[in-house]
Amino acid sequence: MTINSISLVGRAGRDPEVRYFESGSIVANFAIAVNRRNKQDEPDWFNLEIWGKQAQVAADYVKKGSLIGITGSFKLDQWKDKKTGEDRSKPVIRVERLELLGGKREIEEGRFNNAQSQFQKNEEEIPF
Repeated sequence: MTINSISLVGRAGRDPEVRYFESGSIVANFAIAVNRRNKQDEPDWFNLEIWGKQAQVAADYVKKGSLIGITGSFKLDQWKDKKTGEDRSKPVIRVERLELLGGKREIEEGRFNNAQSQFQKNEEEIPF
């Protein structure tokens, strides 16, 4: 049995880039920063790819700094660079579930004040 499942909580590093297709499909791409327990360490960055209704939710409500939770699976995008002909790759999390974790006011305004310190404060309250 194999399992490819990833769960992350972090802050959006930028507004989602949204693309609509003639077929009716929609995709949103952006990255999130996930802090480590040690406050001196730099956060880890993850590229996200969200399709369908979840992508529309991201387009409507996720803004740079938004606190979100995601569940998805890891995939490796691979392609040939058009200019150099070199093989390229990029790790991506394909999101299956998106949760908006900010307060109602934050979600409605689509912005966060002092997002980094709020996230660190919440992280310190975790009992383990």
